[in-house]
Amino acid sequence: MAELLKVENLSAGYGEAVVLNNVSLSLNPGQTLALLGRNGTGKTTFINTLAGTTRQHGGTITFDGVALHKVPLHQRAHAGIGWVPQERNIFKSLTVDENLSAVARPGPWTPARAYEMFPRLAERKTNLGTQLSGGEQQMLAVARALVLNPKLLLLDEPLEGLAPIIVQELLRAIRRITREEGLSAIIVEQHPQAILAISDVAAVLDRGTVVHSGTAQSLLDQPELLDRLLGVAR
Repeated sequence: MAELLKVENLSAGYGEAVVLNNVSLSLNPGQTLALLGRNGTGKTTFINTLAGTTRQHGGTITFDGVALHKVPLHQRAHAGIGWVPQERNIFKSLTVDENLSAVARPGPWTPARAYEMFPRLAERKTNLGTQLSGGEQQMLAVARALVLNPKLLLLDEPLEGLAPIIVQELLRAIRRITREEGLSAIIVEQHPQAILAISDVAAVLDRGTVVHSGTAQSLLDQPELLDRLLGVAR
């Protein structure tokens, strides 16, 4: 099987500051990668580098046969990257419906399917982004990425700061998107057990380098290793 994403010896950061050092990872079509690590280890920088918002100092990124590191930021969505950053980046002055219709591209994921996935958004079609709760804004951010009809979905801490009931709704949606619909995804998250349970493979970053990679199940089966890598309790 040809790899969907192949990252080799990637070094990147912000300006002259290098955050990632010689990171190598790969992902097959239909796989979900849980990207884990303590705060400040480079997880968001990795996602941002794929999205094109950092300065790349070295290495290559091959995505679906294309040299992604040579593709400018504004063309990466067209290349097949769906990005949900921590800041969500929804258009707060537009309605929910306008947020989706403004970016929708041809493909199986339509605004109607996004509403079916997130019924709360369907109830708030005419609400402005500023009138949504934090959880609803996160759902809208995910829905906006989906209607781009990407080949790879990047989710940067999608559960952060949300109420438990919203966390469960989002987890169900992400499981459906990845497990049932087969969309490849990379998920950065501070809830390792929740994300590992719906992922195929996992990688752990520390000080900008990969210190562990393997199957998600193997990390779930080794709680002591997970504790040591992440400093978390079960």
